[in-house]
Formats: sequence, structure tokens, C-alpha cells
Amino acid sequence: MASTLPPTHLPTWDLQFFYSSFDSAEHLAARQDLEAQLTALEAQLDQEGIDGGDALPADATQAQRARSLVDRLNHLMSSMTPMRAYAYGRLTTDAGDEEAQAAIGYLTKQGIRASKIETRFTAWLGRFDVAQLVAHDAVLQDYAFALHKRATEAKHQMTMAEEALAADMGETGGSAWSRLYGNFSSQIEVVVNGDSMPMSAVRNLAYDADPNVRKAGYEAELAAWSRNEIPIAAAINAIKGETLLLAKRRGWGHPLDYVLFDNHMDRASLDAMMSAAQKSFPDWRRYLRAKAKALGHEGGLPWYDMFAPLGEERSYEYAEAESFVEDMFRRYSDKMGDLARTSYDERWTDAGPKRGKRDGAFCMSAGQGKSRILMNFKPAFGSVATLAHELGHAYHNQCLAIRQPLQRDTPMPLAETASIFCETIIKRAALQETEGAAKVAILEASLQGACQVVVDITSRYRFEESVFAGRAERDLSPRELCDAMRAAQDSTYGDGLSCGHPYMWAVKPHYYSYGAYYNFPYMFGLLFALGLYDVYTQAPDAFRDRYDDLLASTGMFDAATLAQRFGIDIRDEAFWQRSLGVLVEDINEFEQLVTNG
Repeated sequence: MASTLPPTHLPTWDLQFFYSSFDSAEHLAARQDLEAQLTALEAQLDQEGIDGGDALPADATQAQRARSLVDRLNHLMSSMTPMRAYAYGRLTTDAGDEEAQAAIGYLTKQGIRASKIETRFTAWLGRFDVAQLVAHDAVLQDYAFALHKRATEAKHQMTMAEEALAADMGETGGSAWSRLYGNFSSQIEVVVNGDSMPMSAVRNLAYDADPNVRKAGYEAELAAWSRNEIPIAAAINAIKGETLLLAKRRGWGHPLDYVLFDNHMDRASLDAMMSAAQKSFPDWRRYLRAKAKALGHEGGLPWYDMFAPLGEERSYEYAEAESFVEDMFRRYSDKMGDLARTSYDERWTDAGPKRGKRDGAFCMSAGQGKSRILMNFKPAFGSVATLAHELGHAYHNQCLAIRQPLQRDTPMPLAETASIFCETIIKRAALQETEGAAKVAILEASLQGACQVVVDITSRYRFEESVFAGRAERDLSPRELCDAMRAAQDSTYGDGLSCGHPYMWAVKPHYYSYGAYYNFPYMFGLLFALGLYDVYTQAPDAFRDRYDDLLASTGMFDAATLAQRFGIDIRDEAFWQRSLGVLVEDINEFEQLVTNG
């Protein structure tokens, strides 16, 4: 179905769904309700002695108390969702929006109160045998995984006073540095061939058909990051330093140990996946050298041509992208197609780049099974795939709507599985329906994205390992950060590249989110999604409902357990190699097409 939008129109998202303004009666009432809930919960915790301490009997009385707290925490989280979505929706599309900045500051402060409540609840759960506790209440049994996870986390808590202090200092520590990075980086102006433009627009030049434009954009971008490297380096040092300190104080051997726990994974699964990826690097270097040759380069591919279009790449207006994604989704199921159509009709997406807008793309929950999507659309198949990817997150949010907030705590590997599965649907369909030069364009765009997920993600993982090792001793200078990035790129891309991008540590906002290793989950998502897609192609009718149930259960089981539902062992390197094998077949076809072309 064609969109009713004019072909050149790039939509802005509808935030009036949440509130008409920060000063509206509805928003002010939401603030009052939020504060009242927090005050009531704090009083309940004090009155009932919800805190850490010696072991307690897991009897019916304590189960009833746990049930009450679960219900109230669910309500609290639901109340915060629209407030956060509205504030972040405003700020991420206009970094200079002072009202939104103030609202984020307010929500950060209230979030600290909520964090302290959750910390006490977690410490209290650590005093019980959770299996015995949930046995007293049928509803609590549906929260067994979430409560077990919290009970384990309780064993890694500092004292309550220290946890409270850490939460308070978060406002001026890691989260403050994260906000600084976001606000500062989105307002960097870059001059390219005499024209001043925002960084997001400059990075889009990497996809331009003109090689001179691509190279000029790359050189101007590096120069701009170099001019602004000191505050950005200060931000990454502060955030990673805080992560290291808190991991140590909480008894995690390394930040990665906590990340795996929080992502519902184990080290065996990660090692199996990373080992399979390492073995595939020679194939990815073949792809990069083949692309370099097709573009007239000798040897490896220069970074500024990494995203250069190949073949007869058609230009997609945004309305065409909408139609294509909806049609391909509908081939999978009407439910998925309807989700895409609803997102268009209700204006869930803010699509176009502009000054002050955050670079990249993301999807955030809007509550009630709805979402909001930010992207920086360019008229190429890569952006069509990005739209499908983010709508995959929206589809996941829709499936999760039957759960309560404490049951929706989805780790990134499974969140990325949902998005990349939808991306796979449109890419596989597009490849089947094209041939010749048109197929080269789509195949290259697909491999370009997969190379980022397998090779570049590994380089980011290795870079972050290096940063944590260095930051454990002292702050790292911008030069040292650039050196670490070069080393990570050399060890992964190898001779597939003739020059790299030493400032990727400044480009990627993931490094500036509190926490660590916001990278390998993308690889997990791609390769697990390919494995699931293989199961789907073998028995489509038997797959769809099971897949929706998996998406609705991503906060209720660990990744290995969910994978076993489909006969997949994620601790077995052979599974990851089979998924990578699909991509190697694409590389072989691409190499043949560009060689014979």
C-alpha cells in the first residue's frame, strides 16, 4: 500500500500523543502522580523494612509483600514511560531545546529516587529463597526469572548507603557525561567544501555517489572530531572509569562479567560466537577488497568508500521505503504488515536529518504497545533496511505489550534479534527479486551492514577491552584512544582496508551510555536472527506464533533457554558458523557479480 505522504516528505514524529507541552495540565499532573508514587513507595519500604540483611523465611506473608511491591513498581515504570518518551523525543530532535533539557534533568532526579527503591527491593529479595517465595503466589511465578535475577544481583550490591550514594552521584557522574556527549556532539558544525553542516549530515555524505564528496566528507569529519576531541575524551574516560570502579566495588571481576549477566548470556555463548566471527574475517576481507577493486582501488578499501554505493542503486523516496517495508512485512504476516501501516498512519517516525538532531537511529517504547522511531533517512536501500530494523523493535514492543514492565526487561542481544529478523525479511526478499547490477546494489548494501555487525562490532569490542585495561591505570589521552581504535581496526579489518577511522570512538554514542560492551549484542542479534530465519523458511506456518511468543518472553528467560525452543544451541560454535555461512555465500555471490560485471 502506498503512503499518503508526498514523495519528498520526511515525516516528523507525533509527540502530541504524549503531551501538548511540558506546561500542559496533563504533563504537570503526570509529574505530581510520579512524585506521589515515589513518596508512597519510599514510605512502604521504610514501614515494611524492605532492605538488605539476614535471611528471611519465604512464607506466604512475605510473598504477599513481594506481590504488592511488584505491582507498585510496575505501575511506577508505566507512569515514567510517556514522560521519558516525550522528553527524549523533543531533545533528540533538537539538542538546543532547553525545556527538554530541563525535563531530562527532572526525570534523572526522579529516576535516582526510583533506582534507590529498586536497589532496596533487590537487596530485600536477596534475603529469600526466591523459588520458595514465588511458590506461594501464582502471579509471582510469572516473575520468577526477574526475581531470581534480582536476588543474584543482591549478592553484588555494595552497602545500602554506598548504593544510595552511587545513585545520587550518577546525576553528576556517568549520566551527566553521557548527556554532555549527546548535547555537545550533536551541535558540532562541520565545514565541507565551504558549506557548514551538522555532523549527522556530514556522516551521510559517506553514502554519496560522488567519490570526491565522500572523501571530502571523511576528511572534514576527522578534522572536526580532532578539534573537539578533548571534551569527548573526558566524557569516555569518566564513564568508563565509573563503570570500572562500580564493577570492582560490587564484586564483579570485570565489567564484562556484569554485562553478560545483565544480557542473560554466559561466557560460553559469547566465546563461541566471537570465535566463529574471528574465523570469518578472511571472507570479509575478500568482500572489502572486491569492493575496493570495483571502485578502482588497488589493495584494500579506504574507509571513506566503506559505504559507497555499487551497482545500479535505485533511489528510494521515503514513501517508497514505507511501501516496500510494509509489503515485505505483510508477506511474512498481516500482523507485522499492520504494525508498519499503523506506525506510518500514527506518525511514529522522525525521519530526516537536521541541525541539533541526534545522529543514527533508535526505537523507544511509547507505552501501550506503541513506539517512536528516530532515523536520519537517505534515499538508499540502507535506509530502507534501517526503517525495517527499527520497526522490528516496534514489533517487539507490540509483542511485549501483554507483559508488565518487570517482565519486559529485555537484554540487548534479544532486542537486536527482533530488529534484525525484520531487516532480514526485507533483505532476503529484495535479493530474491533482483538480478544483475540492481542485485549488486542490494547485495552490497546487505553485506555492508553485515560487515559492520561482524567485523566492526568485533573491533569495537576489542577497542573497549583495551580502553578498560588502560583506564584502570589512568585517563587515556585522545591520541591513545585513537591508537587503540587503529589497533582494533587493524586486527579485524586487516588488509581489507587501506585506511581506517581513528575517531570512531567519538562517533559511536554507544560508548557514552552508562555501562559497557554495547556492541556484541548486535552480532548476536544478526546471527541468531539468521538462525531463526532458517527455521522460519523450513516451516513458516508453525513458526510465526512461536516467534511472537519468544518476543513476548525475552524478559522472562535467558537467551540459551529461549534458543532451545527452536533447537538452537548458542553455546555451540557450529551454530554461529552456520549463520555466518549464509553471509559467506552472499560474499561469494557478490565477488562473482562484481568480477564478472
